Amino acid sequence: MTHPKIRRTGRRLGTAFAAAGTSALLCVGSATPAQAKTPTSWESEALGLSSAQKTTRGKGVKVAVLDSGVVEDHPAVAGKVTTGPDYVKDGLHSGDPRWGEHGTAMASDVLKVAPEASILSVRVIDDKKDNDGDLTNGPSPVAQGITYAVDHGADVVSMSLGGETFGSSFNEQETKALAHAAHEGVPVIASAGNEGDMFNDSSYPAGYPSVIAVAAVQQGGSRAEFSTVRTYNTIAAPGVGIVSAKNTGGYEPVNGTSPAAALTSGVVALMLGKDSGLKPSQVRALLIRTAAHPPGGYNPLVGHGVVNAAAAVRAVSHPPADGAAPAKYQGRTFLTPPNGVQPTQHPPLDTTELTIGLVGGGVGLVMVAGAVALGRSGRRRGTAVAAPAAGPAAGPAAVPGLPTGPAGPGRSGPA
Repeated sequence: MTHPKIRRTGRRLGTAFAAAGTSALLCVGSATPAQAKTPTSWESEALGLSSAQKTTRGKGVKVAVLDSGVVEDHPAVAGKVTTGPDYVKDGLHSGDPRWGEHGTAMASDVLKVAPEASILSVRVIDDKKDNDGDLTNGPSPVAQGITYAVDHGADVVSMSLGGETFGSSFNEQETKALAHAAHEGVPVIASAGNEGDMFNDSSYPAGYPSVIAVAAVQQGGSRAEFSTVRTYNTIAAPGVGIVSAKNTGGYEPVNGTSPAAALTSGVVALMLGKDSGLKPSQVRALLIRTAAHPPGGYNPLVGHGVVNAAAAVRAVSHPPADGAAPAKYQGRTFLTPPNGVQPTQHPPLDTTELTIGLVGGGVGLVMVAGAVALGRSGRRRGTAVAAPAAGPAAGPAAVPGLPTGPAGPGRSGPA
């Protein structure tokens, strides 16, 4: 079976790196410092963290961060990380330039919200490798990571990853792993994707029905321009300028649905810290019920609205009944759109740049086609007026309408 390699969805790491990837990373020292709180910015007030953390700080909750690895001795996560398997199996280790950049940032965002939770790091992606659209034979690292996390005590699975422009698709192995997580009562959170200002492609694992998909908002609560617009979006969280840990030490702002998902995973850890018996369906229902809803209660831009950690933690005291159970389907023979929203109807996006690019590309193709046509026309005219040489030594006559060249009449040689 083939599967798409999955990419991280952190949009941009710091203002200095907006146009390209980060520079090469250096090995972190071996000494283990005491844990230090990751600096917060506007996301703390937007989520209501100060109020929520008075009730619970996520003690005893294990959050599995499926990502590119977590540098265990960064002050933001020190003493909180257990490192599981590396399913990428590319021979890289902590300290390599392609190891732990994104994962360390996401782990710090989880602990920013739930500072007394613990992290189970499982490596399922490579920070630097360009995996767009690259299909690989063998087991899905994401599916393996989910299964391992569930089987090793994870209370929450956090996946700040997904495909980028034709790089993500449905995978049976992952659906089975997610079914295992649901059966074991482990909620799964994933970033919605960063294609909202490009092709707005769907992104997996966010697109799987059992996953809580998190869109990104900017200050003020409106959708961040890059956040993918899809009817699978469940909720939204801050995703612009989120100060996160660097695997080389220190901190930097991160943009993307990646930090939005990590922050939401931290909120779920707070909820489970108050009531460890919450089921995934209850977690989802409480997040939806207590979110700052958009007009109409739902839209594909931000789902059911921005997460409210304080309200969600308070609502844990009175959770809804867990309605998730196997049941024989007796409805109509086609799937009903979620929340009454047609899956093919999305709000208009600003596609000016994309349109200009497509028009420019179209013009270029027309010009190339015209040049080829003129060239072929010239060759045909030349063939028509040329008199074939007499005698058998001259070889066969050129056939009008077919190119001539070293490969002989009627052939164009190697492509």
